Amino acid sequence: MKKNQKGFSAVEAIVIILVLSVVGFVGWKVLSNKTGQSAAKDTSSLDQSQTASTPVKANELIWQQTDGGWRSMSTPPACKKPMVKLPADISKATSVLYPGQTRGGNYKPHGGFRFDNTKDNKINLTAPFDGFLVRGGRYIAEGEIQYTFDAMNNCGVMFRVGHIRELPDNLQKIANTWPEATASSATHNISPAVFVKQGELMGTKVGITASSNTFFDMGIYDYRQANEASKSQAYQAAHTQDKELSWYAVCWLKDWLPADDVAAIAKLPAGDPASGKTSDYCK
Repeated sequence: MKKNQKGFSAVEAIVIILVLSVVGFVGWKVLSNKTGQSAAKDTSSLDQSQTASTPVKANELIWQQTDGGWRSMSTPPACKKPMVKLPADISKATSVLYPGQTRGGNYKPHGGFRFDNTKDNKINLTAPFDGFLVRGGRYIAEGEIQYTFDAMNNCGVMFRVGHIRELPDNLQKIANTWPEATASSATHNISPAVFVKQGELMGTKVGITASSNTFFDMGIYDYRQANEASKSQAYQAAHTQDKELSWYAVCWLKDWLPADDVAAIAKLPAGDPASGKTSDYCK
């Protein structure tokens, strides 16, 4: 009887060892698979964090001017539609200047408005949309100082307003840092860029006061893609020197404003008697 009991115990021990071995192997395999899945998840998360765009801060300009043109340093936000708010009360306007035409013997990618019935050149000029002032300039025209400002929106669109005669105090402080005005209309970088909000006052007088020539220029440039006119080889050859503006200017008179403003502008006569309403951008 003792011999049989000893034999039974040995068999039982062998079975227990085999069961424990199988359970141990299965447990190791499951743990190994979970560890591998966890590592895969960690790696995937790391890859996403490395490739995700840095969030755009409201007070930080993400566009820079490079040798190849304006470039965004992170993913731009979408542009608002309609994006542009008219920078002045055009019920006082007497005519409209179309962008993308020759005026005064020079090609103008920008448009603008004339106010021939306004006294003392008093027109409040405001920012057409939010943007960062990146450049500006002052120069002499017909014996008077004129101011220009460029502002870039983080969505990739820039506005330029020009022929401002008098500035509000905050912009005058910026202009006072520039070189003395000459006949050159060259612009100067504003660093760091200064944020302006849509509707913010940018001028209280426009044009040439001595001759009561009341007008201002406004151009809008979309650096997300070149315009249709620039796809022509003839246009490219004619505008190699002003590519930054002429290749990216848009027809803001029609495509960027609320419908009521578009209709009001369409009723205005052309401000330039030679070019009329012809435009390389407004088709």
